[in-house]
Amino acid sequence: MANTLNLPRRRAFLPSNWRLQHWDDVVVWYEQLDSRDLGTVQAFEAFLLDRSALESALDEDLAWRYIRMTCNTEDDRLKADYEFFIGSIYPEMAPWTDRLNRKMLAALPDGFASDPALALWVRRVETEIRLYRVENIPLITELKQLESRYGAIAGAMSVLFDGQELTMPQAGVLLKSPDRMIRERIWHLIAERRAQDAEVLDELMDRLIDLRHRIALGAGFDSYIPYRFLELGRFDYEHADCLAFHNAIEEVVLPVCHRFHTDRARRLGLPILRPWDTRAEPADLKALTPFDSEDQLVERSIRAFGAIDPYFGDCLHTMREMGHFDLYSRKGKAPGGYNYPLLDTGAPFIFMNAAGTMEDLETMMHEGGHAVHSFLTSALPLGAYRQLPSETAELASMSMELLAMEHFSVFFDDDELVRRARYEQLQRSLSVLPWIAAIDAFQHWTYANPGHSRAERTAQWMEIATRFGGKGVDWSQLEAHLGRQWQAQLHLFEVPFYYIEYGFAQLGALGVWKRSMEAGSNALADYKAALALGQTRSVREVYARAGVEFGADPEAIRSLLHFTEAYLEGLGYSG
Repeated sequence: MANTLNLPRRRAFLPSNWRLQHWDDVVVWYEQLDSRDLGTVQAFEAFLLDRSALESALDEDLAWRYIRMTCNTEDDRLKADYEFFIGSIYPEMAPWTDRLNRKMLAALPDGFASDPALALWVRRVETEIRLYRVENIPLITELKQLESRYGAIAGAMSVLFDGQELTMPQAGVLLKSPDRMIRERIWHLIAERRAQDAEVLDELMDRLIDLRHRIALGAGFDSYIPYRFLELGRFDYEHADCLAFHNAIEEVVLPVCHRFHTDRARRLGLPILRPWDTRAEPADLKALTPFDSEDQLVERSIRAFGAIDPYFGDCLHTMREMGHFDLYSRKGKAPGGYNYPLLDTGAPFIFMNAAGTMEDLETMMHEGGHAVHSFLTSALPLGAYRQLPSETAELASMSMELLAMEHFSVFFDDDELVRRARYEQLQRSLSVLPWIAAIDAFQHWTYANPGHSRAERTAQWMEIATRFGGKGVDWSQLEAHLGRQWQAQLHLFEVPFYYIEYGFAQLGALGVWKRSMEAGSNALADYKAALALGQTRSVREVYARAGVEFGADPEAIRSLLHFTEAYLEGLGYSG
């Protein structure tokens, strides 16, 4: 398979050999842009393109510093490289970004705002100007440095099991063991290891909440919530829409998740599940092992993506050629997974912590969906159009998880394993929705009450976890562990309020998948066309182009669940 995507892209505006080593390597280009006369349409357009090229290069420089640091959190040099950008480059960039924003708006030619793509960018620029305060720059710098600490703390966690040191993802594989004694032992080892850093993470969260609240106050807001909504560019929905999502998930989805728990308990021969039972299967079932090495995961993913659409396979193949994968778990590697768009050269980078499980396959399909989205938008002329809002980015990734199900035979050579893998995928797609609602509700309470104590925060989480966890799992005598369960969620520390997007996108993805089963290639064409829009249209317009609705209407969710449960019954599962 050849690289047909014409990447990496050739750098514009800056010299091809440009490297960032000092602020002097950057400021000369800001000065050049600031000195320009924008009196003609041609000059204005050239300014937009050259500004985009500079900002894309800076964004990619920061991206590689972050990627290398998260791949090896134990290397102090890589951490220093990242913190150099955050501590020495970002504070200098911020005033220049504000200056160029104001220059752009002042020179906006007549009629340009009627272009929908540019109008969206202008709205974001106006928002950036509204949020910008020079006195907040030191606070934001400190905040960015603090946010990176979570990865180092979590990446250093490991447990010793039967004389073998395991990373947390590796230990998590044993939670699928058919031996209940092993599951319980490993669950307690994981929980007790997390408990060792509970106070450190509580202190980190205290400092993050305080800084975020002070930044919001400094920008003229009463709390961090409206500030953050604007910072995230949430123009398509408000706080009330989030509350509506919470209520809809509790009303419509939670009962289905209870049935999943009941069915699992029945298959395990248990009266009720305990926390170490939620991923287990009976002893007579062969474990789902979709791959056994990083190379195999990449190769099979390329084949599966190519079966959906040849272009999708080309995307992953190109990334493999460029060395843009780091997929397997190891000690010292930051937790989680991500697809990092590289706006300058065009091809993204996928990072994850695989250990050979179905959850890892889901992560690869998810991050691969992000990667395809990056490729589909790489030809858009401005970096601002390629910087994707979370709601559409997650529509791309979560839809890909479901579209890939029809090609799971690439990963399994037995029809029964394929059916089980599809069941597990759909079960996780629905079961994650109450967790998303819980995390979002927790964040809203946290930042609406910035002066809360740790005890109050724990009590609030317990209340929320009970609301969205329901009655399917017995946590008795494990309340202390439940009270700090939220600490395992990276987003709370590193990207606050970036989580409900997964919920809206999951509902949209179920719609994309349903359409693909009903309309075939037409639905896939609509999906690709929607993703290719990037940020040239609003979130609601992108969803509409994909043929699905944005939001959490209970009746629409019931329709999706009816289709999904019928599909599960066709697989031989009733939930």
